[in-house]
Amino acid sequence: MKSTKMTNYYSTYVAGILALVALTTTVQAANDTQIKKPVSQRFAESDNKEVPQFQQHVVPLLGKLGCNGRACHGSFQGKGDFRLSLFGYDFIMDHKQITAEDVERIDLKEPVKSLVLQKPLEEIDHEGGKRFDAGSWQHQLLTRWIEGGALGVPKEAPKFERLVITPNSIQFNKEGETVALRAVAVWSDGTQEDVTPLCRFQTNNEQIATISPKGLVTAQKPGDTHVVAFYDSGVIPIPVIRPVSDQYGNKYPEIATSTPVDKHVINKLKKLGMVPAEKCTDAEFLRRISLDLSGTLPAPHEVESFVNDTSPDKRSKKIDELLESPGYAAWWTTKLCDFTQNNYDDLINVSPVRERPSQDWYDWIKKRVADNVGYDEITEGILLATSREPQENFEQFTTAMNAIYQDKSDKEFADRGHMPYYWARRNFRNPDDRVLGFAYTFLGIRIQCAQCHKHPFDQWTQTDFKEFRGFFTRVNFGVNPESRTEYTAMVKELGANKLRGNQLLRELNKKVKGKKNVPFQEVYVTKARPVRTNNKNKNKKRRRNNSRSPDTAKLLGAEVVKISQMQDPRTALMEWLRREDNPYFAKAFVNRVWASYFNRGIIEPPDDLNLANPPSNGPLLDYLSREFIRHDFDMKWLHRQITNSDTYQRSWKTNKTNELDEINFSHYIPHRLPAEVLYDAIHQATASDDAIDSMKNSVDGRAIGIPASGVRNRTIRDKQYALTIFGRSTRESNCDCDRSVDPSLLQTMYIKNDNDVYSAINRSNGSWLFQVGQQLGAVQKPAERKERFNKRIDQLKEQSKSTKQQVAKLQKQNNKKKELQQAQKRLRALKTELRKVQQASNKMKNTPVRVQSFEQPLAEDKTEEIITRTYLRSLSRYPTEAEKTAAKKYLDESKDKMAGIYDLVWAVLNTKEFMLNH
Repeated sequence: MKSTKMTNYYSTYVAGILALVALTTTVQAANDTQIKKPVSQRFAESDNKEVPQFQQHVVPLLGKLGCNGRACHGSFQGKGDFRLSLFGYDFIMDHKQITAEDVERIDLKEPVKSLVLQKPLEEIDHEGGKRFDAGSWQHQLLTRWIEGGALGVPKEAPKFERLVITPNSIQFNKEGETVALRAVAVWSDGTQEDVTPLCRFQTNNEQIATISPKGLVTAQKPGDTHVVAFYDSGVIPIPVIRPVSDQYGNKYPEIATSTPVDKHVINKLKKLGMVPAEKCTDAEFLRRISLDLSGTLPAPHEVESFVNDTSPDKRSKKIDELLESPGYAAWWTTKLCDFTQNNYDDLINVSPVRERPSQDWYDWIKKRVADNVGYDEITEGILLATSREPQENFEQFTTAMNAIYQDKSDKEFADRGHMPYYWARRNFRNPDDRVLGFAYTFLGIRIQCAQCHKHPFDQWTQTDFKEFRGFFTRVNFGVNPESRTEYTAMVKELGANKLRGNQLLRELNKKVKGKKNVPFQEVYVTKARPVRTNNKNKNKKRRRNNSRSPDTAKLLGAEVVKISQMQDPRTALMEWLRREDNPYFAKAFVNRVWASYFNRGIIEPPDDLNLANPPSNGPLLDYLSREFIRHDFDMKWLHRQITNSDTYQRSWKTNKTNELDEINFSHYIPHRLPAEVLYDAIHQATASDDAIDSMKNSVDGRAIGIPASGVRNRTIRDKQYALTIFGRSTRESNCDCDRSVDPSLLQTMYIKNDNDVYSAINRSNGSWLFQVGQQLGAVQKPAERKERFNKRIDQLKEQSKSTKQQVAKLQKQNNKKKELQQAQKRLRALKTELRKVQQASNKMKNTPVRVQSFEQPLAEDKTEEIITRTYLRSLSRYPTEAEKTAAKKYLDESKDKMAGIYDLVWAVLNTKEFMLNH
């Protein structure tokens, strides 16, 4: 009975599936009948009477032929006095250029004589060569357009809506397989057209897949990439996968996925047949997470304790512990200062206390990172910043600022609600610069191309750039016009009214440090002043319009906002950033944080979120971005999500399936430590135990706590060379590429030979090797010369005292003037000698006490202890037996044991393992 029921159920199920397939096929067939055939078919025959449209057909064809590319008429200079908009975004300009009467590129009476036909046919000399054959569909299309009147884009023309590519993903099984793409353009009037022949195509990795001009994708080596189709403003990436092993799909081994991050990563690896690496060891994890989260090596006792801890949750506990450490707040503040471009040189003249703005910037962010303020709130405090707090008048503002900067003040800039110096930078006062900087910092997109032309790999046009610029035109830095009278009066009261520029700032600096109240320039927002268009003098109009604001501004890829009635147009930006449908804000930050842990973003480069540069794992980035928003932009939540995953905790050791993987996070990729972290690691690895604990508990004097970059920044002069050659962010532009981790010969020479490294190993105070020398009895005793100095000082003091008494007596005797003069002269000589001897003595006191040679044999347990401590301090692990044997042999053969120990420490610091996070 059961069998019969199951058979009937199965038959019904199969019949339903077949019916659904038939229905789907019918619908698809119906849809296909509504899609116009490609122009390559429609214009293949000369009797076709259809008139092509300028935007839909002519401009895309020119792009396909390369006419509006960078190397041809799309360049800024154009070619042969003929210039087109790059990639064809400006239809009005392009139409004027093509149809200009004075050049006769179009001949409506005799279309065959049109230059736009004769040159690409090479009937007339053409630097670009022959672009199509006579009678070809390209030739027929352009001819029919000219015969139809060579019309431009009418106002009532439908708008381009989207580009649909089929198939929307490709999986190959072997090299040489091919798949043809089909591109359909959808317009606002419902029109659909197969535009495959008019699309430009590119591959993001030709070693994985190639694509022909006709959209034919061909499989190459195993791996994954994207091919991209371009038409009008449509940019569509299509993922291409060729499994790297036969263990894909149903053959994939069972892999634990303990977190949502792991599920998304494994889902991708399953398609590739790529098996992830095993989890890293405890020692590897501790060093990795300590450097990534806090920019600090773990102390030797931490390593021993962590390795010996058997708690199943010890890794998550360590993550939580590091998130509360001073190093975390300092290092991730440094990263945020990179993104926001805290540069000392750009802030040098924005405050009377010239050295403070970059420090205030750093402190303001650090306080919020330490308090785990949401990333959106930090952004709001920067984006909507004005120098005055809400409801604060000029007098209250200046009083508050003076209280912060006057000596021994208990007020802190970090307590103020806004951080205005982002807008005060000297390289950030032009609206165009602000568009570029804002897009890089908070959206992770490079929009500079759209400043002049259409972005080559994205949807942005020059119009988008100009419309977005409206949000930034009313922000100013300087003397607020509403308070100019008060500002001038304060300057006059200080007697500095005749000074200008740097001279005035220097004088105000002296006054504020002398506890005098001085006026401050400020970031402020002006009221809207609409652009006037009725001025007859164009030059005057241009100058005036530069200081006026438009009535509306357009959010990138979103709606137009009426800003003329808004007190501060930037509020619309902040509201847009917080929206769940914002495609950039959360995603850009998540991607940057991910890149900090894995040395590459899910989108790479991390600040280049363009349509042609899709994520290597879209669902993973979407999940993290979505949940980051839902968790109120909680940065510590994001750090925990990533670092608690098996994906982050995987070993760098690979297997046959993932040894070539660089983009799918199947194993950890070792990468060089950032400049500040490496500099601190060198000094931490050579420091005494007490000094290590001090470095972990405080970031004072550490490289990860330097507030700003800049060549004039005095606070980093002693570290400048090292940080520069190891690629610390220059913060000179808004690009993440201002920071570098590329290797160089100078880096090798620094670690091997530079005096900084020598001094770190050989320093007398706070050095671990000094401690070792003390334990071995190899520290020099005070010199006898020091004792002689002390005796001589005592003698001079006694002689001076006696001579002073003699002078006092002689001064009471009127007949002893000559003797008095002699006594006074002798007293002066004694005091002079005493001062010189004391100076010499003090100099000796500050002279480092050196560790001297030690030639006695070391006890075996002492030798092993020194070797073990060296590895724990530098590499955060115990030495292997082979390493122990080699190190012990070297120390045993060293005549001077202290010199041998120095060599051992130097050798470990010079290993790749020390310089890498792994």
